[in-house]
This record gives sequence, structure tokens and C-alpha cells, in this order.
Amino acid sequence: MQPTETPPNRTLAGYLRDLRRHQWPERPQPVTQKQLAEALGGAKPLSVSVISSWERDTDPVTPPEARLAGYARFFATRRSIEHRPARLLDEDELTDEEKAAEEVLHAELGRLRDQLESGGAPAGYTSPQDVLAQGGEIRLNARDTIGGGTWYFGPDPTRIVIVCARLPEDLRAPYAHKSDPDYVRAYTYADADSVIEIFGHLRAVNPIADVRIRTHDKLTADDYHSHLILLGGVDFNPVSREMALRLDLPVRQHPRTDKDYGGYFEVDGHEYKPVIDEESSGRTLLEDVAYFYRGPSPINVKRTVTLCNGMFGRGTYGAVRALTDRGFRNRNEEYLQKRFGPAESFGILFRVTVMAGETVTPDWTVARNRFLEWPDAG
Repeated sequence: MQPTETPPNRTLAGYLRDLRRHQWPERPQPVTQKQLAEALGGAKPLSVSVISSWERDTDPVTPPEARLAGYARFFATRRSIEHRPARLLDEDELTDEEKAAEEVLHAELGRLRDQLESGGAPAGYTSPQDVLAQGGEIRLNARDTIGGGTWYFGPDPTRIVIVCARLPEDLRAPYAHKSDPDYVRAYTYADADSVIEIFGHLRAVNPIADVRIRTHDKLTADDYHSHLILLGGVDFNPVSREMALRLDLPVRQHPRTDKDYGGYFEVDGHEYKPVIDEESSGRTLLEDVAYFYRGPSPINVKRTVTLCNGMFGRGTYGAVRALTDRGFRNRNEEYLQKRFGPAESFGILFRVTVMAGETVTPDWTVARNRFLEWPDAG
């Protein structure tokens, strides 16, 4: 072995040590080897020396697969250390979010163990954050990866600004006023679900970027020089309306009126309207129409502008979820690459199905879901 190489099992040992010391940085003290030994051993606590042997720099011991599964369960939730002694929660005690975290950790630990057994480790451990910051992908589990793609904005720590509309006063929920002791700023957002969804994904795939949320009335001159992601249509978001005019898009959105749901998208005189069930109690949205656009910003050509826009909030949410939903993002990304390749700008007008009150993520590989694409296929 060359002196510059790092032994494969040191990568796993270093990761185990980093988990224990840094998984919950907000804690005043890191998890101790004793706490971990108690939790992994259960009724028969492991010795601290065993934990130390798995973490040490020199000739570390490789933990059995069952112990790695225990690591994943333990570090998936802070509740593991809320008890004395620390313990592994049962599977049925975990929340959906904690189960997802466990799956991610287990996949990474399994990858490092497989890497060790194959002897094919890289020269040193590269953190997932470093991989993502360079536009690479990390495997979350056997069926899912994350990283790169349309929502990745390059290796430099640039500013990314999410722009949503501010709800009119008469449509705001309780706690949306600053005078209220329980004031929640997000209650003033017109597309709160979309903001939450896209913010988390952007932070994941651009870990060193400055990601900000702005309502349309709080944008600064510097914000306009950033990568802009505009959420929502012309009804509430005047920035989306003005940006669409500056971009000279082939799609025009006609706003809804105060008295009906008559808004629609227009392309060369053809109207694309949401499907609404008028016979049910009230009005039930069955299908929304949305569009997704990405291209150079007309304000700063070294930055981009992205439009995620529906006639209703469901369409906007579907436009966002098309490239964030773990079940569809890779499939839809592959479609974009195949259809548009290196095109500098592109757009899709598509349907978003609402089933039993739930917004269904659009599958762009299904022709029926796509109304219009531009530029035309060459």
C-alpha cells in the first residue's frame, strides 16, 4: 500500500466517529462512547473498548452488520438519548421522518462497509456535503439518489432566492399578523407548501449556497441579481407576471376573476383550463394546469430564473414536486435531459392531477401529461 493511501476501513471508522461527535451539533456535549455502548447492547451493554475499537484511527475493527443497523437507528433520532441509559427505539416508535433518516444512514454505512470488503475505497473519506457541493450524487437507499440536476446551481456559494407572493390580508390565517404573540411569517405566504418543499431540496443539493425566501414585496436589488425561483402565478405574484413579459414566453396566463375560477393559460389562441367538478358540494379541483420554465435571467445573464406556476396553488406545488419528489425527480430529470439536452432555456406546460384532495406529482415521461414544450424538438 502506498503511503498516500488511506486504508479502506479507516473511512468507515472515521464516519462512525463523526456520527458520534457531530450528528447533533446543537448539543453542548457529544454522544459518549458509554451512551452508545449502552444503547447498542441493550440488556447486555457493550464495553466502551468495543466502541473505541470501531472508531480508532489505527487498525480499526469492522462492526458487524447488525451493529451498523443499530448505529443507523440510534442516530436517526435525538430521542435515542432522551432516556438514561440511552436506548434504541423500536421501529414502531419512529416517526416517518425518523424512519427516512434511518434509511439514509443505513444505506451510507452499508456502502462504506461494502467498500471496505471490496478493498476499493477512495484515497480519503469525502463527506456527502462535499459531494453535493460539487454537483455529485449520493445514494440515499437502493432506489434513490439525490444531487445535481436542475435544482443544482454550481459549485460556487451563490445566492438563490425563492420568491413567493404575500397573501392579501383578507385571505390570511390566524397568527399572520406581527401584532399577534404567536405570529408566524410563513402564514403570509401564498404558496407555503411549495416554499417549504423547494427550500429543503435546494439546501440539500446546494449545501454551501445562500438560499433565501422573499415575498414579492420584500425583494432587494441584490436579490434580482441572484438565481431567482418564482413561485405562483399572476393572481398574487406581480414579479412572476412582469418576469414572464420580460422573457417573452410563448405561454400567457390569464388571471382568475374575483367571482369565478375562469383563469387559464393561452398558447397561440388555444386555451388550457383547469378541470373543476361543478356538481359536487362546492367546487372541486380535479386537474390544474401548470408550467415550469428555466432560462437565463434577463436581469443578470450569469444567473437563472425559474418559474413554477399553476392556475391554482396545486399546480404550483406540482411544478415544484416534479423535480423534488423522490419517486419522480430522477425520472423527470432524465426526461428533461433527453428532451432538451444542453438547451439554455426550456419550458413545459402540463397537467397536475388532484386525487381525493391530494396533489399528485406529475410524471413528465407520460405524453398525456404534457400540453406543450418549448423549444420545439429539433
